[in-house]
Amino acid sequence: MASSKRVVLAALFANGAIAIMKFGGWLLTGSPSMLSETYHSVSDTGNQVFLLVGLWYGKKEPTRGHPFGYGKAQFFYAFLVSVLLFGIAGWESAKHGIEALQHPTPPGTGESTLFGVTFPNVWVNYGVLLAAIGFESYAFRTALANMKGQIERHGWTGLRQAFRRTSDVTVLTALTEDAVALGGAAIALGGVALSRATGDPIYDAVGALLIGLLLMGFALALAWENKRLLLGESVASDDEDLLRAAITDREAVVHVDNLRSVFFGPGRLLVTADVSFDGSLDVDDLDAEIGAIEDALKAADERVKTVYVEPEL
Repeated sequence: MASSKRVVLAALFANGAIAIMKFGGWLLTGSPSMLSETYHSVSDTGNQVFLLVGLWYGKKEPTRGHPFGYGKAQFFYAFLVSVLLFGIAGWESAKHGIEALQHPTPPGTGESTLFGVTFPNVWVNYGVLLAAIGFESYAFRTALANMKGQIERHGWTGLRQAFRRTSDVTVLTALTEDAVALGGAAIALGGVALSRATGDPIYDAVGALLIGLLLMGFALALAWENKRLLLGESVASDDEDLLRAAITDREAVVHVDNLRSVFFGPGRLLVTADVSFDGSLDVDDLDAEIGAIEDALKAADERVKTVYVEPEL
């Protein structure tokens, strides 16, 4: 939880600073790509606020109405991020790019003076976008280090498998945002530079459109991944096999009739099992075996927090 919060705070700091700089750059130059990037960074800043709300809500203690706690709040707020903020920002960016393609305007050629030095306004865009890449690289490295830790801990093959298996949607969303932000800043930088070099505004407009499409594409991918957890996804089949083996390794266990699992929060797995035991066990021995199975399941997978065993004699 603490590491997830650190990832979100790093992204919040980076995106808030970048949004202010990009807005100033757009005011000076009127660049369509810069306006798209402003939408993007404002969206990302709002995203982090939603994710922080999810982290805060998810820490609430279980109640009678929510006996397994509020961990799924993080799934819900991450879903809101992907649909509302990513989707809206992506659509606005793409729409602005289309308008710029239909009604192109020449690249700005004005100049500004700062501390007695006069320079073309477009240099502001270059400076802002390069600074954005620097800030986003910091946030991206923080999120990537966290995700790599999860990959090593769970033995996943890489980021692709982690994207599909992790239940830590807060880090997943922050990592995706940071990656998209780096890509968007690079696209905007290329569009602004090409338009400035050629005098043709088409490159800047295309950059704005590409940024919007990039945002909407990742919005759909994130929404799909959050949907699986909101609907109550079980642990992956190979991890479930390990849990099943932890039960069948007990000498008193004859057979595992049924095993079910579901995530009720990031890194919080509930497991239920119908287990056939040796019929010679008395009540005390059976109770001890059930306790041992609970301990074995939690040892087999650190994400297992709650276990219910239904004995079948």
